[in-house]
Amino acid sequence: MGSGGARNLIGAALLALVAAPALAEGFCAPGMADLRGPFGRAQFSVEVADDAGERAQGLMFRETMATSAGMLFVYEAPQRAVFWMKNTLLPLDMIFADAAGRVTRVHSGAVPLDETPIDGGPGVQYVLEINAGLAAGLGIAPGAELRHPAIAQGAAAWRCDVQ
Repeated sequence: MGSGGARNLIGAALLALVAAPALAEGFCAPGMADLRGPFGRAQFSVEVADDAGERAQGLMFRETMATSAGMLFVYEAPQRAVFWMKNTLLPLDMIFADAAGRVTRVHSGAVPLDETPIDGGPGVQYVLEINAGLAAGLGIAPGAELRHPAIAQGAAAWRCDVQ
């Protein structure tokens, strides 16, 4: 994709993400993942992969994904999370977060079908996969905060009941 196409994709994503009404209300829904940081706020419509079978399947064999969509991988406890792109047809950004939902690492532009391990590091409990280029385009970086009802609210960096 040329730089003009990438800018258009990111521009459309920014418009869709910033205008999301649930985010403006501080609402926390199972099908939505919110991020905040120096870049502002972003919201993604997510499928949740919270068991071994769903996590193993991930986004494999999908040919398209809406710009404001993604998949949130939820682990039972913090661990070293290592991903690969086997059978994954979409280029992705992977946002790794700890038990509090604090972003610890961002891997940009995972290459479709590549079997090279992508190491999220230790202490990962949540991984948000979104379309490649969005993390950098939005400014999502380590230190950003992820909000979702799967995150234990007592330990959450950004609780569901807080704007």
